[in-house]
Amino acid sequence: MTEPADSRRGGTRTPRGFGIIGTGVISSIHARAIASLPDARLVAVTDVDHERANSFAAAHECAAEPDLDHLLARGDVDIVSVCVPSGLHAEVGIRATAAGKHLVVEKPLDVSLEAADRLIAAAGAAGVVMTVISQHRFDSGLIELRRLLDDGQLGRLVLGEASTKWYRSQAYYDSAGWRGTWALDGGSLMNQGIHYADLLLWCMGPVAEVTAMFSTQTHQVEVEDAALAMLRFASGAVGTVVASTAVFPGLPQRLEISGTRGTVVIEDGEIIRCELSAEGAEPGQLRSVTAGRSAPAGAAGSADLEIASHAAQIKDLIDAINEDRVPSVTAADGRAALEVVCAVYESARAGRTVRLPIPAGLLDDPAGSR
Repeated sequence: MTEPADSRRGGTRTPRGFGIIGTGVISSIHARAIASLPDARLVAVTDVDHERANSFAAAHECAAEPDLDHLLARGDVDIVSVCVPSGLHAEVGIRATAAGKHLVVEKPLDVSLEAADRLIAAAGAAGVVMTVISQHRFDSGLIELRRLLDDGQLGRLVLGEASTKWYRSQAYYDSAGWRGTWALDGGSLMNQGIHYADLLLWCMGPVAEVTAMFSTQTHQVEVEDAALAMLRFASGAVGTVVASTAVFPGLPQRLEISGTRGTVVIEDGEIIRCELSAEGAEPGQLRSVTAGRSAPAGAAGSADLEIASHAAQIKDLIDAINEDRVPSVTAADGRAALEVVCAVYESARAGRTVRLPIPAGLLDDPAGSR
């Protein structure tokens, strides 16, 4: 895509102008992440709730546009964060690509593969760069785990487990009409668990088949509040994904990756256990060589860590645009995580194993009615 005319002045690159579409809960994380970056600035926001948009703009010292068209028409906005309800991501993102804007799309990419594919195609046709938020890939523990995997220190991967056991009250779901709906939100796996499901794929590789079940146990919602899936990866390794919003009072998100030469356990982005074989050790003679957290526990608040991780991913997108490369987290990555979530839902509804890739058109309706 052609470099915006105002992106360079006298050989010095000026900050990229951002717009935020949707000013709900997650948008403040985006705004604060953008504000922390010297090469980014928040220019404008918009929301269908004009009062909320105006209040948000005042708090973050930017403009509030009356609607999406006005925001997309701004020449000083060349990247937009899509922070609307999940089932509107593709619709809004496609409009942004038509205006030539690069995209930061909150997870998930959308709630259906059909919608996600339309957005990916639109971004490709427009020549814009898109990343899907998976900010935990930028957490310190995941960076170290990725290094260990790339160096082959865990050996051949055998088992991977991703767990998101959180608690959400009924008031959380009642706070907005779109929450807890198949059309706009998805359940505990689509909304909350997809983060660590993505990390599991990032570590273990593509999934070949899914066998799953889910239930709605403690909330008055359309969607599930507990999901459990068994995965077989293309490599032959196996794994599990667990996600719930009904576990009181909520537990740390957890990722366990085990190979023939070691195991790494991560909680909330930090390595809490790392057991590797000593160099030259034979199977059956393994001993611990490292153990402990990758960073001091409680070194920063969870909100600060969330902002820092979002900022790292947004900076990576800016660098990708400036360097004419793909971002570290691509639209294809976002689609892969979405496909696994959709396969979990299909397997649970149909009571059968689902093989990937999912045939085109099978899951166009996120509610599963065919």
